[in-house]
Amino acid sequence: MTYDGFDLTGKVAVVTGGNGGIGLGFARALAAAGADVSVWGTNPDKNSAAEEELRAINPSASSVRCDVANEQAVEECMASVIERYGRIDGCFPNAGIGTQNQKPFFEHSNEDWFSVLDVNLNGVFYTLRAATRQMVEQGEGGSLVLTSSGTAIQGAAKGQAYGASKGAMLAMMMGLSVEMARYKITANAVIPGWVETDMTAELFGWEKFANNVMPRIPMRRWGLPDDFGAIAVYLMSDASRWHTGDVIKIDGGFSIF
Repeated sequence: MTYDGFDLTGKVAVVTGGNGGIGLGFARALAAAGADVSVWGTNPDKNSAAEEELRAINPSASSVRCDVANEQAVEECMASVIERYGRIDGCFPNAGIGTQNQKPFFEHSNEDWFSVLDVNLNGVFYTLRAATRQMVEQGEGGSLVLTSSGTAIQGAAKGQAYGASKGAMLAMMMGLSVEMARYKITANAVIPGWVETDMTAELFGWEKFANNVMPRIPMRRWGLPDDFGAIAVYLMSDASRWHTGDVIKIDGGFSIF
């Protein structure tokens, strides 16, 4: 006898930033669980590669080129997904960028600040607004899974814009969990630890950083994108239909050690 609570057959998921890293880890598992998955990204080559990989798992997978910082682009891309699949059941606003200029806070320009918030916060707002509109109209519930960061709960020098965007995402998630509950829509957030992605590749290659951080991870390894597949399936599945408003840390124990 098998447990079918994690079966996502017939459900549709949108994963922004889904052409690599944690987003692709989400998407792989969702597709394997039966979901129709649309991954969004700005890099056409990475989009194509991700789509090809996902279609080998589930032929219904697709990719969309979308800059989530562009409000109109998000509306158009969400409409294209709905036109293709007929519905939206899970939304994973995972697209994000790090602080581009590592300099003292008092030297940050408006451009430094807003370039991060435009993607990491405004982009999440645009994406979730479009997704929840469709979910409410469908009247069958849904799942919102936000990718936050340890910088939301721990200080990060010279990364205040990134930390502010990720902290605000937690507040947004909690507000959504309360407001959307009446529509049977859950909202939760994931806080990843140090994960091997394109964004962290340069940092992990810095010997001083690696030697300082690795001893603080009880599991004694960097995270991998596929470490996030199971939580994606769980939070989109019927198994989590009463689980909302939570912040889930997947970090090998880093935040508590």
